[in-house]
Amino acid sequence: MSGSSQLVLPTSTTLHRLLNMPGALLDTTMDQLRTLLTVHETRSALRAARALGREQSSVQKQLDTLNRNFLELCGEALVVKQGRGKDVLFTPTGESLVELARDTLAEWLDGIHECRRKLGTTVTVGTTRYMLDTLAKAWHHVEDEFQERDVDLKVVHIRTKDIWTKLETQEVDLVCGSVVTRAGAGWERPEFEVIEWRRGGLALLTNLPETVVGDKVRVPALRSVPLVVPGAGLIAEFLRGWFGPDYRQGLDIAAEIDEIQYGISLLRSNLVKGAMIVTSGLGVVAANNELREGSGLRVVQLADDSLERLVGVFARTDALAKHPADHPLKLLWTAFEREAPAV
Repeated sequence: MSGSSQLVLPTSTTLHRLLNMPGALLDTTMDQLRTLLTVHETRSALRAARALGREQSSVQKQLDTLNRNFLELCGEALVVKQGRGKDVLFTPTGESLVELARDTLAEWLDGIHECRRKLGTTVTVGTTRYMLDTLAKAWHHVEDEFQERDVDLKVVHIRTKDIWTKLETQEVDLVCGSVVTRAGAGWERPEFEVIEWRRGGLALLTNLPETVVGDKVRVPALRSVPLVVPGAGLIAEFLRGWFGPDYRQGLDIAAEIDEIQYGISLLRSNLVKGAMIVTSGLGVVAANNELREGSGLRVVQLADDSLERLVGVFARTDALAKHPADHPLKLLWTAFEREAPAV
């Protein structure tokens, strides 16, 4: 057999693509992608440079490199100068690559966070606005140890309607918030652990006279009361539990709102005559005239024997079970247990 022989290694399709990626693409860095996104957000190399804390010439050099590389790769530059003092123009290719860059950086950040979470170097807590103080009290117990072990506490705002989804998808490790449960019943979701803070009911804030709505209303009577209701969240869950998934069809809904403060202001303005369901705690605050935006509104007791509000801290049962006692997640959970009031 004459001539030289060449060893050919079998390669997968994926490996083949990796080994044959164009140099212009391999020269693109995450820093360049961040610059591209910043220019897209600010519409100017100068404003992007200020946001990034760099010289404009540095930003412009990265844009020139990206333009040159993607002109070679795609046949079109990404960014076009419009003239002095004018915003830059992104070409169709540039707009497409901006979306790709945004997704790429987001996936890397999410992936790094997930790795840190698995290793116990990040604990993510989702909390509603009204539970931030609860988290702060528990945090005092673990703050020093977290800092000593370089563990990050990540706090994210979470809405009641998203509590179970965020826990199930592992976007958060713990949740501080409120859920709807059967009145007087024990905890009925074994897939989640709970530290109960308190249970409570609901009340009504209304601008209607006592001749229309008395000092106490039972749930079935709500059908005859014009209501200001949120589109989602805790109160919507109560309405769904009382009247079924199509509760809007059987109720007199005077207005639908996105947030409680707007509903209170709406009632106080008298542009709408009706009542809004709120937590009993907010009702107490209003009754004591401590709710500035609620002045002039009347508090009415809402009697309900079927459902109640459970305020607490929630976690996936399997997540707590698989970690040792000194894992940051378990340490924070124990800190909440120490702060929890006796039930």
